[in-house]
Amino acid sequence: MNHHRSRDIWKVRGCSIVWDDVQKEIDVELEQLHELLDDHRSLLDRCHRDGPDHVERSALAAVLHTFYTGIENIFVRVTVAAEGSKPTGDAWHQNLLRSMATNVASRPAVLSSDTTDTLVEYLTFRHVFRHAYTFHLRWEKMRHLVLGLDGVLRRLEADLAAFLKKVKNP
Repeated sequence: MNHHRSRDIWKVRGCSIVWDDVQKEIDVELEQLHELLDDHRSLLDRCHRDGPDHVERSALAAVLHTFYTGIENIFVRVTVAAEGSKPTGDAWHQNLLRSMATNVASRPAVLSSDTTDTLVEYLTFRHVFRHAYTFHLRWEKMRHLVLGLDGVLRRLEADLAAFLKKVKNP
């Protein structure tokens, strides 16, 4: 694909006004993600020292689920702004995430490949959470996701800031 041609499309399809609106929506989602982590801060901090009991594990699983869902909401907003429609199909969740690391005609990549690879683990956990009983969840499998929440959010924010800079100032 001709990189110069892509930039021309971003200018036409992704005018600054549209991306200003998307940025406001992203900012709201990011605020909510921070609030989610802040609301569970005492539990998250305790998990750095001690493994959670069953009830705490269930609460942490819900946090992981909600965390990734909030991130996915951002990706849907970007996709609608850039492509005009929401993703569809049986594997739309996976395809949406993978597309965020790819330059497409209507927008540049949203995420670094490292951030995308990390988020695949959160997406996978969300799928497990939706289809399992919470008593089957094991701390050993969740630990790195729970303890990584703050870092993942910082990386996501950096990737989104770089993306918005590109689309607003091509």
